[in-house]
Amino acid sequence: MNDFNSIMNIKEYGRIKIKLSEIMNSKGITRNKMRTLTGVKYEVIDRYYKAENVERIDLDFFAKACFVLNCSISDLLEYEN
Repeated sequence: MNDFNSIMNIKEYGRIKIKLSEIMNSKGITRNKMRTLTGVKYEVIDRYYKAENVERIDLDFFAKACFVLNCSISDLLEYEN
């Protein structure tokens, strides 16, 4: 029974912070411009820009964003404890 309880404990592992808005703003790139440059739907960019309701990350989008913004993935995503 003790093993079951240890498996069921919920642990806090931290979170991934999306910093897309910070990088886009610093480079003067709007969401509409990002849509044009990446070919990604505005709604997708907006969700990552606002960092709301993001449960999974689209690596293809982030590869395009890194290319367009001339940055690395670590500029866009950050692990926080």
